[in-house]
Amino acid sequence: MTHRADDLTAFIQTSGWGSATRLLVAGDASNRRYERLTKPDGTTLILMDAPADKGEDVRPFIAIAEHLTNIGLSAPQIIHRDVPNGFLLIEDLGDDLFKQVIARDPSLELPLYEASVDVLTQLHAAPMPPLDPYDTATMTSFAARAYEFYLFGITGKSNTPEQATFERIMAGLLAPLDTAPQVLIQRDYHAENLLWLPTRSDAARVGLLDFQDAMRGHAAYDLVSILQDARRDVPREIEDGMIARYLQQNPQDEDSFRAAYAILGVQRNLRIVGAFAKLSIVLGKPRYVDLIPRVWEFVERNLAHPVLAPIRAHVMETLPPPTADVLDTLKAKCAT
Repeated sequence: MTHRADDLTAFIQTSGWGSATRLLVAGDASNRRYERLTKPDGTTLILMDAPADKGEDVRPFIAIAEHLTNIGLSAPQIIHRDVPNGFLLIEDLGDDLFKQVIARDPSLELPLYEASVDVLTQLHAAPMPPLDPYDTATMTSFAARAYEFYLFGITGKSNTPEQATFERIMAGLLAPLDTAPQVLIQRDYHAENLLWLPTRSDAARVGLLDFQDAMRGHAAYDLVSILQDARRDVPREIEDGMIARYLQQNPQDEDSFRAAYAILGVQRNLRIVGAFAKLSIVLGKPRYVDLIPRVWEFVERNLAHPVLAPIRAHVMETLPPPTADVLDTLKAKCAT
């Protein structure tokens, strides 16, 4: 065994779970790993293994989980912790991810998305804990990853004048959002990070995962995240209906909110295009490249909003669409 494996075994034993069987649940795009621990009596917990030497830190997860729980939402409760080593035993919320539940029973698609909006309304009404701002500078830098990794993976060019122009225009579009009301944004709020908990009530029926990168930002951000999902097709009528549901629950100027939704849609989806290219080129995970065409459709859809007119032509002229040849080129440069 490695030293870390020994430490992990000791953590499980001292937490009173030494008799449990261990089954890998998942790894994700980060360096975190998750296992389900099951005692002989059938009780379960989830083990999070987040190695600090690989850049992981469980403290933000703990802080946000406790905040979400305190305001009545269903984040996993922290049962045992070893913060220095990055080991947590957390409540097992089950396996019923939104994406899988909808695949089994399509009639639940609308109720699940309605519940996801209700979560955001409850979250946005609550006071925020201290959070870093997801501001213009941060968002512009993240969106530019479409040039740093996607365009670079296709052409081999980096630090281009086209990227500099993009950053200048994008920053101008994002800047007004910094002065809008700010809320906690989870930033990875989508159908593979939400669990259906039908025995609970109201917004607590949605189990929340992967929120440790939460920041302070615009209320439309997580709505874009759930409705323009890189991993599944959300019907346009549901997207439109859920925006209307949020606005009904949170009255405000509709035109301004929809404009912010489109701007953040471009920012978020260009960031994802770059992130998926990076996952293949740098981290050897080419399966993410296959998701880029869906994300690119979101980029084009948001660019059609009049507020994006200053940047529309530039993006379409400087970033190649993800054709089959483009995707093959990105996969050919995979780190593996």
